[in-house]
Amino acid sequence: MMIRVEGLTKTFTAHNEIVTAVDGIDFEVGPGEVVTLLGPSGCGKTTTLRCVAGLERAQGGRITIGDRTVVDVEAGTFVPPHRRNLGMVFQSYAIWPHMTVIENVAYALEGQRMNKAERKRLAMEALETVQLAHLAERPAPRLSGGQQQRVAIARAMVGRPQVLLFDEPLSNLDARLRVEMRSELRRIQRQIGLSSIYVTHDQAEALAMSDWIVVMKDGRIVERGRPLDIYRYPRHVFTAQFLGTTNLIAGTVADVDAASGRLGVTTPLGRIVGIDPSRTLAAGAKVRVSIRPEDLSTQPPLDTGAAPVNAFDGTLTFAIFAGVAVEAELRCGEIKLQCLLNREADLTPGRAITVHAKPDACLVLPEE
Repeated sequence: MMIRVEGLTKTFTAHNEIVTAVDGIDFEVGPGEVVTLLGPSGCGKTTTLRCVAGLERAQGGRITIGDRTVVDVEAGTFVPPHRRNLGMVFQSYAIWPHMTVIENVAYALEGQRMNKAERKRLAMEALETVQLAHLAERPAPRLSGGQQQRVAIARAMVGRPQVLLFDEPLSNLDARLRVEMRSELRRIQRQIGLSSIYVTHDQAEALAMSDWIVVMKDGRIVERGRPLDIYRYPRHVFTAQFLGTTNLIAGTVADVDAASGRLGVTTPLGRIVGIDPSRTLAAGAKVRVSIRPEDLSTQPPLDTGAAPVNAFDGTLTFAIFAGVAVEAELRCGEIKLQCLLNREADLTPGRAITVHAKPDACLVLPEE
């Protein structure tokens, strides 16, 4: 089921001032896709989701689900939430403590024209999908946090909605359970094949859950893309900083090689050769070079016959063993570089060290 959001605008009044929570945004969710709205608190992602659900009224824009328009502010169209055929999973599970698991799920069907046996049958089907059928008669308070979350998902999908909406559904779980539930949520979504909008501020969730990520800031969309593309090749400093850890080095574009798409940038670390994902930068532009910690290595690139580039000499200020790698900080003059080094690396603080970065791992982004 296709979802289209066009020109969505939502304002609130606070302290006698009008605050724009969502500022004319556009995005699409294709059939069976998960699109994640990602951004810091106050960026407008939850407000956008609530407008799609019908829990908030927009001041401008249009929302369509399939071939049905549920919001068109200019035409005066507003379909109430209960007539949009949506399932929603909230941050709070809202599990009824006096009911069993199956009673919690079946309760979502109250008011529909079906008998008790049919409601129970559909509730059991939903519980089988989330792998909780064996706990159907268990009192809801006797479930773990992850099990309660799956009950909430079963309740959202029991009415066979066209679309699922998730509002930070894992934020109340501990770190280990969040990781487990990410995989479980993705499995469930792929099994049922419903188009979904997922809201989170957690970059790991966004990368794991999404077909597409929409990065938001101050009520607007900064950029959108596939998880791998938007992590490896962001086009904005904000995205590079928000989606993972990165080193940002200020500089000025010195030259551009149109044939290879590589740029030479003058920085406090010396000349850095990198790439411009947007292919819009010209000589003289003020920029930031983004280098992920995992893209810095003590091993120089294989000799290609060209002069070596992007070699940074410094002093190891500290290093922490983190299992699969060593999290280290390198001081190069006034610049600090965060690195992920091989776990066999020498961890002695104060030793001289040189790290290397391939040009294709150095992203040259416009100054913001």
